[in-house]
Amino acid sequence: MSSSGADHHLDDIAIRDTRVSDAIDEPMRAMILDILADEARTAGEVHDRLTDRGIERTENTVRHHINELRDSGLVDVVRFEEGRGGTTKYYHANTIVLSYSLPGSADAAVEEMTDAIQPQVTEALNHLTEEYEESIEEITTEMQPCDHCRNQKYETYVLLTVLRRAFVRAQRES
Repeated sequence: MSSSGADHHLDDIAIRDTRVSDAIDEPMRAMILDILADEARTAGEVHDRLTDRGIERTENTVRHHINELRDSGLVDVVRFEEGRGGTTKYYHANTIVLSYSLPGSADAAVEEMTDAIQPQVTEALNHLTEEYEESIEEITTEMQPCDHCRNQKYETYVLLTVLRRAFVRAQRES
């Protein structure tokens, strides 16, 4: 049972992308994504980095986890190098997984920053929903597995995906 009161308001949105959640259900995979976030590496190099972090697994196990991340679309094979022993693959993450909690002492500063940026975000959301209304509608229609699901927040998810990806691009450019 839920009740709504004037003194209660929605502050945040937690995102659960099942493709990402399932792929990183194994904690070591989140570490692998972290290792592959800044630089392309071989499975052997990832294995060595994990060992440096105190994670003792066989290189075949590490390779399996990298392949699971690749199959989930979170890691790309970015280059191949031919050598005497065969072909070496270099992997690079295309998604950053952040799993942190802000300290309670950050609330005031976060609220101030939120207030400062909200007008620009509102403007960006208005632009997206006006300029790309048809595209958003097409995407959300594909996301709905049945008529019952029409009440889901698919448009919000699409818009957050756009904003997250734009944020990553802007951060990498700065």
